[in-house]
Amino acid sequence: MDYKETKAALSTITYDKEAIEAPTDNIYEAISIIAKRAAQINSDLKKELVDKLDEFATYNDSLEEIFENKEQIEVSKFYERLPKPHAIAVEEWLNDRVYHRTPDSE
Repeated sequence: MDYKETKAALSTITYDKEAIEAPTDNIYEAISIIAKRAAQINSDLKKELVDKLDEFATYNDSLEEIFENKEQIEVSKFYERLPKPHAIAVEEWLNDRVYHRTPDSE
């Protein structure tokens, strides 16, 4: 999924408890599912960021040659400005874009 196009909140907001628990009828189960999805999103974003920053890596042992790479700084700032993984996960949950199932009932 493209997390750059998400409409998730950039800051902390209050959500309606009934809207969060509606798909499962259990707030704890809903939060558990959202937390697992947030961990997946965080892992994906971290892997993507590390891959992009590896393009700028220089493997020198010399400490004198430390320099600023403007492209690297821009990439880092872009990822810092993205919504947090938990905000993206909640937004996906509220828009029914998270698949979940209960193995006991199937």
